Amino acid sequence: MKHVATADRRRVRGGGASRVGGAVRSVGRALHFPVTGAARGIRKATHAHGAGESGLGKLIELHAVNGAGDVMITVALASTVFFSVPTDEARGRVALYLAITMAPFTVLAPVIGPLLDRLPHGRRAAMAGAMLARALLALVISGAVASGSLELYPAALGVLVASKAYGVVRSAVVPRLLPPRFSLVKANSRVTLAGLLATGVAAPVAAGLHKVGDPWPLYGAFVIFVAGTILSFSLPPKVDSAKGEDVALLAADEQHLHGPQRRKEQAKRPGLRTVGPAVTHALGANAALRCLSGFLIFFLAFLLREHPLTGESAAVSLGIVGVAAGVGNALGTAVGSWLKSRAPEIIIVTVVAVVLGTAIVAALFFGTFLVACLAAVAGFGQALAKLALDALIQRDVPELVRTSAFARSETLLQMAWVFGGAVGIVLPLNGTVGLLIGAVFVAAGWLSTVKGLLASARHGGRTRPRVA
Repeated sequence: MKHVATADRRRVRGGGASRVGGAVRSVGRALHFPVTGAARGIRKATHAHGAGESGLGKLIELHAVNGAGDVMITVALASTVFFSVPTDEARGRVALYLAITMAPFTVLAPVIGPLLDRLPHGRRAAMAGAMLARALLALVISGAVASGSLELYPAALGVLVASKAYGVVRSAVVPRLLPPRFSLVKANSRVTLAGLLATGVAAPVAAGLHKVGDPWPLYGAFVIFVAGTILSFSLPPKVDSAKGEDVALLAADEQHLHGPQRRKEQAKRPGLRTVGPAVTHALGANAALRCLSGFLIFFLAFLLREHPLTGESAAVSLGIVGVAAGVGNALGTAVGSWLKSRAPEIIIVTVVAVVLGTAIVAALFFGTFLVACLAAVAGFGQALAKLALDALIQRDVPELVRTSAFARSETLLQMAWVFGGAVGIVLPLNGTVGLLIGAVFVAAGWLSTVKGLLASARHGGRTRPRVA
């Protein structure tokens, strides 16, 4: 009996310990689930419809990391540079910043694409290098913010160049990771939307870190970009494979060649002029929208700082415009993934016309609501027109040179953005005059391309371009 009682007591103690252990594990799982559950949900979304098997899911996650890191640096720079100096001095500094920025892109436009094509086996390393460069530059900027050093400006320039270099490589990588029966438009919209969502999540986090101290968003950017550096090497090896690829030439590239060399290159590999006029017309229309985007960012930044929207502070006014542009961009990306890509020319002609009309109305009846509407419509049009351009490149540019074409188009669109921003800085701070100038940019791009795009749409893309 004594042994039985002892065994019963042991079972009771064992059962109690088991129940306590089970309760602890349950609490641990409950506390752990928000993190692991969210991670599994994100992974399920990014790897859906074959994106996990093809490697596109990894690129989607990498681009989300890229967006989160960029917005951390943007928040830090906006608060420490833009609002901390008088308007005239800020305009001078930003103008110099953009001038320095435009110079390397003007020089590198005919170089970046060929360089990527001649070093095709280093794309993962190039993306990792762009991430690591921004991580280190974030630390440099954090020190400059604390000390007021002039190192801030070259470091900020380096961040922008590294960010755009990443964008060029990413555009060239997407076609290599397409899942079966997956259009390039849909793939690009998924990647872009992931970046926008990550930006929306990271922006309030960056604002919270900024309340702790000016350098803290930069510390956050450092951690995020280090993670992005590691994640870049998790992309599948086929990212670095260039089997069967060649180099596409734009008209600007061909102009650097002379005589026999030019004829030899034209015979050896196709340029965008020889692979379908719809692509060059669409690129011109997209350049006009990208020019408007750069113009609005800088012009409205200085205009609303001096003349805030009715009843609002300068910071709130800029916030309203920024949120409207972000929502429009996200909506354009989402709509682009739903639309059929049978007539991308019609999509481009339509959205550019809508943006042009909105810009004219906003200029003539300048006010809070219309400025926010213009920012939203411009963001929507830019996103949707870019997806349509991607569809045209997929349709009209031979696979042999498609990745090179993406790299060239991204570089030219970035140059258009910088040019628009430069014009926005030097204009007088008059809302009506400024927005009319922005409308002129869009009108020039639309009128110079609408005829060619509509002609291409009438042919339905059935005439395949000849590869020289």
